[in-house]
Amino acid sequence: MTSEVISANPDTPFKDLVELMEEHRISAVPIVEGDYAIGVVSDADLLPKEEFRGGTAEKPAILSSRAEKRRWQRAHGVTAREVMTTPVRMIGMNASAGIAARELAKAGARRLFVADVDGSLVGVLSRRDLLKVFVKDDETLHDEILHEVFGSSTWLNPATVEVVVHDGVVTLRGLVERRSDVELAAHLVRAMPGVVDLTNLLSYEWDDTLRPRPAGTFG
Repeated sequence: MTSEVISANPDTPFKDLVELMEEHRISAVPIVEGDYAIGVVSDADLLPKEEFRGGTAEKPAILSSRAEKRRWQRAHGVTAREVMTTPVRMIGMNASAGIAARELAKAGARRLFVADVDGSLVGVLSRRDLLKVFVKDDETLHDEILHEVFGSSTWLNPATVEVVVHDGVVTLRGLVERRSDVELAAHLVRAMPGVVDLTNLLSYEWDDTLRPRPAGTFG
C-alpha cells in the first residue's frame, strides 16, 4: 500500500479538490475527519459539475435512474461533503493481497483505503500496488518458496525437491512421501505472492488418498 495518503476535509472547496488531484496526479481523495475516512471524492464525483453545467441543465425526469439524479445533485456541490461518495471502501491493514484483489474485483474499484485495527486511515491500496508482487525477481521468489513452503514450517522436505523459477513460472521436481503432499505443495506454491504459474512434476512414494477396501469385500 501507499502510506502517504493525500486527503482533504469535508469543507474543502470543489476547486481545491480538483487542484489537489491534478497536482498529485491522483484520481481520488479520501475525506477525513480526525483520523477517520468518512467519504471519498473521485474524478467521477466531480464530473457532474461539467455534465450538468453546474446544475443549470434540466433536472432529470422522475423516471430517471437514481445514479443520474445523484449526479445532478453533485453538480450543485461546492464542498467535499456535498460531492463525496459514502461509504468508503476499506480493508484492514493485515488483509492478504488475495483478499484485497478480490474486493477490488467484486467492487469494480481502482483502489481500497486501508484501515488500522481502530478503523483509522493509514494508507491506500491500488490495483498497481497489488501488481507489484509480480515484479519480484526469480531468485527472491525461489528463496521464498524454499523457505515458506519447503522450510521447517511444513513437513515437506526441501532436500527431496527441486524448485526452478523462470519469469515467475515455478517448476517443481522431486519425490515426496505422499500423494497429498504433492497436492499440498502445489496449493501452497500457487498461493505465494508473485507466482505466475506452476508446473508440478513432483512424484510420490505412496497414495494416501485411496480409501481402504472395507473388510469382507471382494473383486
